[in-house]
Amino acid sequence: MAASLQLNCKPYTPLLLHSKSASKRAPKFSTVRCSAASPSKSYTITLLPGDGIGPEVISVAKNALKLVASLEGFAFKFTEVPVGGAALDLTGVPLPEETLSIAKGSDAVLLGAIGGYKWDNNEKHLKPETGLLQLRAGLKVFANLRPATVLPQLVDASTLKKDVAEGVDLMVVRELTGGIYFGKPRGFGKNENGEEIGFNTEVYTTHEIDRIARVAFETARKRGGKLCSVDKANVLEASMLWRKRVTALASEYPDVELSHMYVDNAAMQLVRNPKQFDTIITNNIFGDILSDEASMITGSIGMLPSASLGESGPGLFEPIHGSAPDIAGQDKANPLATVLSAAMLLKYGLGEEKAARRIEAAVLDTLDRGYRTGDIHSAGQKLVGCKEMGEQVLKSIDSKVAIAV
Repeated sequence: MAASLQLNCKPYTPLLLHSKSASKRAPKFSTVRCSAASPSKSYTITLLPGDGIGPEVISVAKNALKLVASLEGFAFKFTEVPVGGAALDLTGVPLPEETLSIAKGSDAVLLGAIGGYKWDNNEKHLKPETGLLQLRAGLKVFANLRPATVLPQLVDASTLKKDVAEGVDLMVVRELTGGIYFGKPRGFGKNENGEEIGFNTEVYTTHEIDRIARVAFETARKRGGKLCSVDKANVLEASMLWRKRVTALASEYPDVELSHMYVDNAAMQLVRNPKQFDTIITNNIFGDILSDEASMITGSIGMLPSASLGESGPGLFEPIHGSAPDIAGQDKANPLATVLSAAMLLKYGLGEEKAARRIEAAVLDTLDRGYRTGDIHSAGQKLVGCKEMGEQVLKSIDSKVAIAV
């Protein structure tokens, strides 16, 4: 079974949550089982290819998971269901009830990408992105882990100077289900002058702050032992409570060095001296912005995975890039962020750390051998498409190089 949020690989019992009814036009979804030789255990994985390049990159990651499972002696049962724009076209809603039900009953969920120009003018409740928010809420995943690591093979791809980018290895821990994105009251109205206004509320409870802070402290403890809490406590009451609670919990983690930084300064420092950061904890909206900024230090968002975890039940694992509709179906997508998301799924979702290391090592080996998709290509390297990059990763997974790491 999947690991709990505390990252200690304890088993869990999936929760059955309420969801909205799906359209009667929803199709029946098929289940594909892939087996390993005499597997000692089996995991159920929900695949959500989504839109744009999502199906292409999910296909590569699925093949990587199947191979590593066969090598490590366990098996996967995959179920592929629609979400986002694909679900809108099939069922009329961005998150069908059956999709959420299947996802909740699995050990982990792997998502490709959602969205596209086709649905940009839809009403809010019919946008693909609404389906993603509903999925996160339905799975009760509140902790988003987004690593930003500058790989030595790709340091020249960073837009920062080499001496600034080289060696960057940080993790952003973003609160995912609270804050201004979900706070109420929200909506539209008119002020005393009769002008139209739009308003949102930034609100956090002690419970919401404490649970994400504990994840961040535990994450920092397993990394470099440094945690920087980012807020705007000089202006916002929600940030004042945030800083108060994070500071209070620090006494439980004497081995972690805690610091605080205002979000505007943090944005500047990420560009000026990103190596000063090890683990960053911040709220939903600041984390949304800062994690994207941190991702670009690495040179390409096509390389970066993420994990969204809850206190129990399956985690949600996905690349941070979008659906890239301009290149969808052209075999140009970089699948490595999704492959590395599969590695995070193995590590944080299933507790299969050896299998995760095998995939991570395979990605590094593939890059060492000079293979590059267009977003990370430079002179002298081998330009390949999504499928070929996936095939090269599979070769590395099955090699002694990957096994030895």
